[in-house]
Amino acid sequence: MTLTATSHQDASAPALRQLYMVRFLFAVVWAALLLVFGSDLTIGVKVLLFLYPAFDVAAAVVDARSSRATRSAMGLYANMAISTAAAIGLAVAGTSGTADVLRVWGTWAIVSGLVQLVVALLRRSMGGQWAMILSGGISVLAGASFLASASKSDPTLGHLAGYATLGGVFFLISAVRLYRGASPAAAKQ
Repeated sequence: MTLTATSHQDASAPALRQLYMVRFLFAVVWAALLLVFGSDLTIGVKVLLFLYPAFDVAAAVVDARSSRATRSAMGLYANMAISTAAAIGLAVAGTSGTADVLRVWGTWAIVSGLVQLVVALLRRSMGGQWAMILSGGISVLAGASFLASASKSDPTLGHLAGYATLGGVFFLISAVRLYRGASPAAAKQ
């Protein structure tokens, strides 16, 4: 990576830190709402299911705007396309049943987890990315688990709340790590 790309990453760290905090808060609130209302595929739950990848698209747009000069922007554009397809897929799958929702969510988790892993690896010089690397890997494994649970006789959506919460925690950890990496004390270590 060139010095110019590194300085652009350093300049985008505050925006990324703030975005990660917003993503943490959204994930936790979304998970709580799904746990409260998610036992059946009601209209409200279908809206929640659609909102999660739709929010991911919006977050990737914000992230890409602050990361234009870095190599990670291409992965973010891929993530936008993947999450848009997931939002549409979940809207359609919500009319079919829980198993189809889990199949779409699982596929999305696998593909977007791989993209997240690549983007985080490209940003590792920025600091605070180990949690995003781990999150991408866990997303792939969780996606496979969702696909497997879709074939059970009585699949449930409850595990999606845990997935969202864990993802939110990883965003929080990355935000804190980016903050600590930006402080003068951290720079002296």
